[in-house]
Amino acid sequence: MSSVARNPSATPLYIKVHANDNVAIIVNAKGLPAGSTFADGLVLKEHVPQGHKVALSDLAPDAPIVRYGEVIGYATRFIDRGAWIEESLVRMPQAPALTALSLATRVPAPLPRLDGYTFAGYRNADGSVGTKNMLAITTSVQCVAGVVDYVVRRIKAELLPKYPNVDGVVALNHIYGCGMAIDAPASIVPIRTLHNLALNPNFGNEVMVISLGCEKLTPERLLGEGEIPIKLVSDDVICLQDEKFTGFMAMVDATMKQAELHLARLDQRRRETCPAADLVVGMQCGGSDAFSGVTANPAVGYASDLLVRAGATVMFSEVTEVRDAIQLLTPRAINAEVGQALIAEMAWFDDYLALGQTDRAANTSPGNKKGGLANIVEKALGSIVKSGTSAITGVLSAGEKVREKGLIFAATPASDFVCGTQQLASGMTIQVFTTGRGTPYGLEAAPVIKVATRSDLAARWHDLIDVNAGTIATGEASIEEVGMDIFRLILEVASGRSQTCSDRWGLFNSLAVFNPAPVT
Repeated sequence: MSSVARNPSATPLYIKVHANDNVAIIVNAKGLPAGSTFADGLVLKEHVPQGHKVALSDLAPDAPIVRYGEVIGYATRFIDRGAWIEESLVRMPQAPALTALSLATRVPAPLPRLDGYTFAGYRNADGSVGTKNMLAITTSVQCVAGVVDYVVRRIKAELLPKYPNVDGVVALNHIYGCGMAIDAPASIVPIRTLHNLALNPNFGNEVMVISLGCEKLTPERLLGEGEIPIKLVSDDVICLQDEKFTGFMAMVDATMKQAELHLARLDQRRRETCPAADLVVGMQCGGSDAFSGVTANPAVGYASDLLVRAGATVMFSEVTEVRDAIQLLTPRAINAEVGQALIAEMAWFDDYLALGQTDRAANTSPGNKKGGLANIVEKALGSIVKSGTSAITGVLSAGEKVREKGLIFAATPASDFVCGTQQLASGMTIQVFTTGRGTPYGLEAAPVIKVATRSDLAARWHDLIDVNAGTIATGEASIEEVGMDIFRLILEVASGRSQTCSDRWGLFNSLAVFNPAPVT
């Protein structure tokens, strides 16, 4: 990075990430007017908004525009040094071909082991460790969601006060119903997602299911299939069409009675000291801007490396926000097999998007562009920084349960809610979420630590943001310092000693299971 100053409001300030970059982003809040002069003599030709790119040299038509040391596009016309490079001046390049990528050619050497870090978690019988102690109620079909939501409200009001060691109750609702082509190959994605959601470590190995009775996805198929079949006692599956129920209240009473048995067992659990290696941390971003790749995501990447050094599992995701930087990731695969698995997930998603007559360019939102991101290439190069510098040790298809320690790519769509749901299914117990534009996103099933890319966002959303990484842009803190702060906060939140803003306010998004299968 270049031209970092202590007071961006008084001093024109830009950030250049890589020595080969021919563009930089404006740091100053509200942007800078024409005539602003930087310490290196660069003079702005026009007003440039905060986070947007300024040309550091004259760019001829079709000249490559370089940020992060990579080509993010080509100039659509001549661009003067000091001019604002807004979106229309950047022609997006083709996505990297998947047929000629290097595999495991630059495998990072293991970083020094980081011992002695612990958290207070809930140890489960299967060896996993939760950061929350929740009762989850699984649904086998969307038809029962209204009933389950009603019961959950009753449980929270009437039963939870009796069981103070239980953190809450969550309904694992979804939109899977009888209109789904359940035997289509792609149906494996929602089925294994729902199966593995029930096994999330934050639910304490306590599983109960509400069924309708006429659905295609029977409880037996939902729970009995998968890598880890779930065995239930008969009373743990409540079928609303059962003839023993006369009226709605009979269904409610039976569900609450069964839920209380689970609550009583969960209430006996206590936190115990666990090594940081027992953590499964999901990394995600939403409402990204041009600062994401230079402040919050690098800090999260540093925290990712610390977690890997401590023996933990770290998942990064969002296929469309990885696809245009895949050439930087396959060389980091621990072996060729993992590299090929990365490529396979990219190819699967290419085909999925093509079937919908779109491509990865549809990812970039109006807010991303307003925040200075010209296209998905620039966004992806900033997004992958959350993965840190460690070797990639495993790859998961959507909804698969995590198997390895270390840095894992868990393939998901980039939608915040879908990605969060799929990471939960893969076993994530705490999430770190970076944002530049701001979002009140949260998950009830796992704590979500929100990291702001800009100080002005952190100030305006002071009670919705947990960590301000904007201090990196102004030189008040280093990437390493903020990354260590995030690492320590992960341990505190995982231990229940610190509460995230979304948990404090009870801001939780609905689950959104990824379903690429046909709807009949």
